[in-house]
Amino acid sequence: MTSKSVKRLLAALLLCAAGVLPPIAQGAGMGAEEARHLLARTGFGARLGEIDTYARLERREAVERILSGVRTEARTPAPEGALAWTPPTRLRQMAAEDRKLFVRGLVEQGLALKAWWLGEMLSTDSPFSERMTLFWHNHFTSSLQKVRSTALMYRQNALLRRHALGSYAELLHAAAKDPAMLVYLDSATNRRGQPNENFAREVMELFTLGEGKYSERDVREAARAFTGWSIDRDSGQFMWRPFAHDDDPKTIFGRTGNFRGEDVINLLLEQPATAEQMVAKLWREFVSPQPDAVVVKRVAAGFRSSGYQLRPVLRELLLADAFWAPQNRGALIKSPVDLVVGTLRQFDIAIADPLPFALVLRNLGQDLLSPPNVKGWPGGEAWINSQTLLARKQFVERLLRVDEARMMPARMEQAADAQQPMARRFMQAMMEIRFSANDWVAALPAGDTVRSMQTVLLAAAPANDHAAAAQGVDLLRALVADPAYQLK
Repeated sequence: MTSKSVKRLLAALLLCAAGVLPPIAQGAGMGAEEARHLLARTGFGARLGEIDTYARLERREAVERILSGVRTEARTPAPEGALAWTPPTRLRQMAAEDRKLFVRGLVEQGLALKAWWLGEMLSTDSPFSERMTLFWHNHFTSSLQKVRSTALMYRQNALLRRHALGSYAELLHAAAKDPAMLVYLDSATNRRGQPNENFAREVMELFTLGEGKYSERDVREAARAFTGWSIDRDSGQFMWRPFAHDDDPKTIFGRTGNFRGEDVINLLLEQPATAEQMVAKLWREFVSPQPDAVVVKRVAAGFRSSGYQLRPVLRELLLADAFWAPQNRGALIKSPVDLVVGTLRQFDIAIADPLPFALVLRNLGQDLLSPPNVKGWPGGEAWINSQTLLARKQFVERLLRVDEARMMPARMEQAADAQQPMARRFMQAMMEIRFSANDWVAALPAGDTVRSMQTVLLAAAPANDHAAAAQGVDLLRALVADPAYQLK
């Protein structure tokens, strides 16, 4: 796929976003199109039954149902071995061969953890919980590659889910002391006389104020305040080491005191820019790429005065006119998680082995628990390039043809034998899928099947003319191949 093809797709996406599907007749409630819009933005895809249920609700009732159903714990248990913490001293004492086996085991545990989280996204009864956990994972970024502990990454994942819709102030304090964060941003080695500025800089630029709203002196002084934060080697838990703390006075944001790390975070939460930065980021996640500055400032004022309670802010954004505005539907490009998990959920496709699909996410540019850098995945148009565009289309096409593939088992087995072990595992996972495109089409609401299919599958009007395939499975495949299917 050439760069010209990618540019044409992006142009087509913009064209799709500029037009929305015409409204369909509806009775009481918000209707199927608005139900699909809400479910796609707050979860991953939308099943036919879910759309039907939410279509009968008014907007506020639907939003309250989503907010009230949020989980603070995962539905599925952690994978075996994910909770085991290995003290660094034990690792250093291992023989070379044992250390090799240990590192290999870490890789396997990491893959199992990625697969577990994808499985949780598929099976949860609260997709919004996982949507918010993923949002915070991309905000308080940490990566398995540097943390090198599934125990710490799992604990962080649980922490993000537990605070997902609570108080951002409490979440910020907890995330700052989270051991995975301490390792990832080098806070565990931040000590008196040798302050490390990594966390101090990122907590200001990425987690609170935003770029350009602090000085270099603020960073240096805050780094001194965070000295003494560390990890207990035996348990892998946060530990305060007073002997490593710089207890001399520090001046931050024009205020002088013997500040510790907790004091710095409180100072950051006092700044109006923190609330505005977070509301704008939530807007870009749920509403549109360009936040409304006036609305953001108003909502942020209430956010700050409430003690940074997240649920009221999310309620206000999801009920805002801008969220439901026709011009903002189909205005966001699906992330790889949206595409893969959303497609599997949308077509109600059960999978026995989530790992191959977690690796599909990696190939599409969103490797769970391994964001590219401290800024996380950039999202938006960055999701689409010549490689990922082709891979996206191939993935969806293969999913919708699994029933045909099972008609040629010998050929599939021969192809699988020629692949690497993980490719064979993916092939096996695809063969185990039970999905009939014909049955899915038959389950659509009676009447205007074409309109119903477009309403369920697309967030905006299709970019292409599908009149030639305007029936049954042919239309289904044409619509998921349309650029509009890449939008939400």
